[in-house]
Amino acid sequence: MGESSHDPRADAFDEVLGEASALAARWLDGVRDGTIPSTATIDQVKDALGRELPARGDPAVPVLRRLADAVEPGLIRMDSPRFYGWVIGGTQPVALGADWLVSSWDQNAAMRAVTPGVVAAEEIAGDWLLRLLGLPRTAEVGFVTGATTATTVGLIAGRDEVLRRVGWDARTEGLAGGPRVRFIAGRERHGSADDAGRYAGLGAPAVVASDEQGRIDVTALRDELAAGSGPAVVSLQAGNVHSGAFDDLAAATEVAHEAGAWVHVDGAFGLWAAAAPGLAHLTSGMEAADSWGTDAHKTLNVPYDSGIAIVADPSVLHASFAQQAAYLSSAHDSDPSHRVLELSRRARGVPVWAALARLGSDGVAELVQGLADAATALAAGLREVPGARILNDVVYTQVCLAFGDDETTRAVAAAVDASGVAFGSPSTWRGEAVLRFSVSNWLTGPDDVERTLEVVREAVGSTARG
Repeated sequence: MGESSHDPRADAFDEVLGEASALAARWLDGVRDGTIPSTATIDQVKDALGRELPARGDPAVPVLRRLADAVEPGLIRMDSPRFYGWVIGGTQPVALGADWLVSSWDQNAAMRAVTPGVVAAEEIAGDWLLRLLGLPRTAEVGFVTGATTATTVGLIAGRDEVLRRVGWDARTEGLAGGPRVRFIAGRERHGSADDAGRYAGLGAPAVVASDEQGRIDVTALRDELAAGSGPAVVSLQAGNVHSGAFDDLAAATEVAHEAGAWVHVDGAFGLWAAAAPGLAHLTSGMEAADSWGTDAHKTLNVPYDSGIAIVADPSVLHASFAQQAAYLSSAHDSDPSHRVLELSRRARGVPVWAALARLGSDGVAELVQGLADAATALAAGLREVPGARILNDVVYTQVCLAFGDDETTRAVAAAVDASGVAFGSPSTWRGEAVLRFSVSNWLTGPDDVERTLEVVREAVGSTARG
């Protein structure tokens, strides 16, 4: 082997990217019909990759081939139209293509004046998002890693603003010694809200009662706010992870604002309901909140990572996140780095622009409505499966069900996931074992619903036979 094979300067982009494209196509050929679960363990993948770092590396193309051959057996096919685990979307081809371009361009999209090309695309995408979601056009959008980070941005901005209102500057003084900020959320909040609260220094939330579908009790929220005093941040939910239910955003926001609280809406997958005329009633009143968080991967179906943080008052957002340094003296008043946690960041909003440009507003509405329609059809079919009980009001994209006792439910869930044809999330809701289907993939259609129902019927039958 010649010396040049060890010199990375000899690698040709066209040859390496051509191989990467072929390997990616090999994986993507299985999107519709490939087996879903992984077939290799972490140790098996490590063995295939090679555990020892050599003194001299291999040529680029063999490295890529070894990577793909070793890793693919350890991948779960999250891009399948019958993958309903957690709340995970797939990837539209145009968004994937845009993401490849982002990596090729390799821009640190922190400052408008330095990288105007990608920042322009991100800012247009942000404007389009505000229009689609019915949010204030004066709000500002930051592209972050995911919904947890988006909620963190909203809570930090809210924390700083409510402290500022009582004369405390958290940016310069920190939190120690300042007024305590009350953090309030519903009992059925997503766990990421707790994580974001910790990251923001707010601690665990004061928990307010929720109804049987997971919607925050607005009267209980009013009572919790009245029971204390001082600055407060309230986290509401657009889309419960089990039921898909939405808080009464209009009423809850009004109650919170009457008490002087900042309102953040955690809409990781539910915020997109606002883009579909037939579902927009679910998010009615959310435009009055102060910040919002969502994830374009979950519903818009763009590649990871694609979180979106939105704050109604740009000056509040900048006050919390703008970075000051002599070498950033050319920074604009509203640089991307003024809206997010990172200074070093890839232009993750560009694939969002591509997906929106490909779909248009009508296409986004059809995508979101299609996911909800597939969930409705899935629920209708599941009601005909012997022993199946649908536990939630299917108002959006979530279907939560049980089969007899907890042991049976877990057995059916395991059989469904082991089939390789469909995949749901085993979980526990309201003290009961459940199987949850989150319809999030842009490819999921009537045929996929029917194939899923067949798998569930077979799983129930095999479980009964024992």
